Amino acid sequence: MFQSAIARPKAGTTAFSILGAISACHLLNDMMQSLLPAIYPILKDGFDLSFTQIGVLTLIYQITASLLQPLIGLFTDRRPMPYSLTIGMGATLAGLVILAFATGYPMLLAGGILLGLGSSIFHPEASRIARLASGGAHGLAQSLFQVGGNFGSALGPLLAAFVILPHGQGSLAWFAFAALAGMVILAWLGNWSKNNGHTRRVARGAGAGHPDLTDTQVRRALAVLVALIFSKYIYLASITSYYTFYLMHRFELPAQTAQLCLFVFLAAVATGTVIGGPIGDRIGRKTVIWATILGILPFTLVLPHVGLTATIVLSAVIGLALASAFPAIVVYAQELVPGRVGMVSGLFFGLAFGFGGIGAAGLGVLADRMGIDFVYLLCSFLPLLGLLAVFLPKAVRNERA
Repeated sequence: MFQSAIARPKAGTTAFSILGAISACHLLNDMMQSLLPAIYPILKDGFDLSFTQIGVLTLIYQITASLLQPLIGLFTDRRPMPYSLTIGMGATLAGLVILAFATGYPMLLAGGILLGLGSSIFHPEASRIARLASGGAHGLAQSLFQVGGNFGSALGPLLAAFVILPHGQGSLAWFAFAALAGMVILAWLGNWSKNNGHTRRVARGAGAGHPDLTDTQVRRALAVLVALIFSKYIYLASITSYYTFYLMHRFELPAQTAQLCLFVFLAAVATGTVIGGPIGDRIGRKTVIWATILGILPFTLVLPHVGLTATIVLSAVIGLALASAFPAIVVYAQELVPGRVGMVSGLFFGLAFGFGGIGAAGLGVLADRMGIDFVYLLCSFLPLLGLLAVFLPKAVRNERA
């Protein structure tokens, strides 16, 4: 008889060393992933790219990352493969090297595809390891795991500003050493997972179905969460892909200063991720989701109409609030569908990448036609979708998830 691949968490046994290691690897992974959008100004000038081509590059990268994640997660739910994390980091390494020595747009696309593949392999299994090490504090574990990724993403603009911009596109290859370090740590985490009995195969359909909610309620709740992810990541795409161009256009900032402003925003995102999970454990995930997504509407509406200082401050507040929602959304979804941690994690991380990619491509076309200012004006209304949180069940608790 098959046994569950997910050990039942026990309160008070949170494995912080494992959470620290997987968070550090998430930092390395997302730091390397974030180098691609961070060097868009270099690529735009060096390859004479349009905003549309930048958007397509982002789309290719993020669609690769998004479409495979739930499929990989579903497969590893049934047949866990902890050593796949090392393979995923290797794909990221290869993508960076190709981008470093790219001589044309097709090579840039190939590098983006490999980066996306590495991310797609990494997130479902890494999220599973975080939950296994949680000791029942699922929101806290998800926050600690995600904050590594957010800090890694925040490092991208700084590294672009102080390493890649001064030394050129080829300096991307230096970050291959970070990927090698990540591969060593991930191999150790794979051993931990295997030695603690978390690699047993699971029977098809085992653990499916929530004990307190009907299938219709689960599907409706998941649809609401998907809509909220859409709102969150389309808006984030407007900043992560085009914020530097917006600041350079509207306030005539040099590229290096604009990169530093992007770092401020991404650092706020990292901080919000730390806050969201533990608060969701204490006061309820629905409350966090409702307050953080709908609550930023006044700030997004004001952002396109203020000066430089206020723009930086408001973008940081928006990043802090939006990031607080994601750990709550992921854990809420994991509790809706017990026994499918990898699939659910892959689905929502994949949707985050996919919506971000679609948003980046669409907003790039819009920026070419209507101007970058119009993009931020339009996106300011996206948090209105937070009203959909009223349709979520009041409480979702499922320790078998």
